[in-house]
Amino acid sequence: MAARRIIAVLCAMSVAVAALVPPAFAQSKRKGPSLIRDAEIESLMRLYTKPIFQAAGLNPGSVHVYLINDPRINAFVAGGQRIFIHTGLLTQAKTPNEVIGVLAHETGHIAGGHLARMQIEIDRKSTATIIGMLLGAAAVAGGAVAGDGQVARAGGGIMMGSQGLAQRMVLSYARAMEASADQAAMKYLTATGQSGKGMLTLFQKLANQSMASLQNVDPYVLSHPMPLDRIRNLEIAAKGSKYFDTADKPEIMLRHKLMQAKLVGFLNPTQVVFQRYPTSDTSMPARYARAIAMFRSGDTRNAIKVIDTLIRDLPSDPYFHELKGQALLEGGQPAQAIAPLRQTVKMLPNNGLIRIMLAQALLGTENKANAQAALSELRLARKTEDDTPSLYQFMAMAYGIMGDIPRADLATAEFAYYRGDKELATEKAKIAMASLKRGSPDWLRANDILNFVNRSD
Repeated sequence: MAARRIIAVLCAMSVAVAALVPPAFAQSKRKGPSLIRDAEIESLMRLYTKPIFQAAGLNPGSVHVYLINDPRINAFVAGGQRIFIHTGLLTQAKTPNEVIGVLAHETGHIAGGHLARMQIEIDRKSTATIIGMLLGAAAVAGGAVAGDGQVARAGGGIMMGSQGLAQRMVLSYARAMEASADQAAMKYLTATGQSGKGMLTLFQKLANQSMASLQNVDPYVLSHPMPLDRIRNLEIAAKGSKYFDTADKPEIMLRHKLMQAKLVGFLNPTQVVFQRYPTSDTSMPARYARAIAMFRSGDTRNAIKVIDTLIRDLPSDPYFHELKGQALLEGGQPAQAIAPLRQTVKMLPNNGLIRIMLAQALLGTENKANAQAALSELRLARKTEDDTPSLYQFMAMAYGIMGDIPRADLATAEFAYYRGDKELATEKAKIAMASLKRGSPDWLRANDILNFVNRSD
């Protein structure tokens, strides 16, 4: 996809470490890229990607898709087998097929080992060349995406320096990889019986947005193929498939629209939500978005009424029950949130994020018996969410309510470690070790935290 592929090779971890967020629909409050965690959206991304990954010969459990809160249409691969996708792509894609096409393209980069190969290509150049290349590529890619022709031309000027030839060689390599990823995407879509129409449509939209800024730009200083050339090749490949006119299934289309409604409801002011989904619109997605906006603005009572209509109309959807639990929990009614969240866990027993939210509701009652139940939920959630900081935060609360202070300190140390707070992690790990039996599993875990913190200094 568009924007800064070369820079992502060198800066991937600065993006990945931002994924430290609470359970349910939540986003990081740290500076820089804000990543969102949401059980429903992550489940939909797994549904989209599983057949694509299998067609590409990749283990679906080894490739992860992360959601970045950014209104622009974009997606990229970084940090190994990680795909990052912008909320702007999800909210602006008219069909699931458009999103799947982009995910197939990014899968082509992973299957082709493009990041590693690009790193090797960069490593062959001198330090001065790398600096010039990154400056020029950033200016050109940024201008191409933002529609800023002057920026794009400025990037071209940087490329024309003494290291211009080497830079052009690297960018030529990048363009070849983009073309290769396009071809691979079409192969995966055909292998899974899906259309390339969505990919073609979305890339045409991006091409139309960038045409004005690229009128006088040298094609040899771009990291992606020229838009018209790219679209022409995609069109030939897409229309050549017997699946070109294959439409998305109605149930997948509904999930796509519900996902968009959820993003709009959580990421926009209430007024914007009601403008996009007026009360005259009684569809499920519209009610979903309005219910989210209502409880976020403090109107829990009316939000629950709307959510109950969604559950009535589609009781098999676990995420309506989850939303009811979240609305009650955030509305200051943790005891009432337990039942709908337990129903969600019953429907999705392997989802760690929902178990963490259930544990949060149980802890909100400040009851020792519920604290023990919360701890059980958190231990189960740990199987899939062992690097989620809030899991350990709630574990510390559970142990605290139960009066087990040494393990509360250990859990706090783990919470601090995953948040990147080395000072607090060290302090709490030492306190825990002083109280725990030497050589016990918990003592060894506290000692591991100390060792990891010291090793990363």
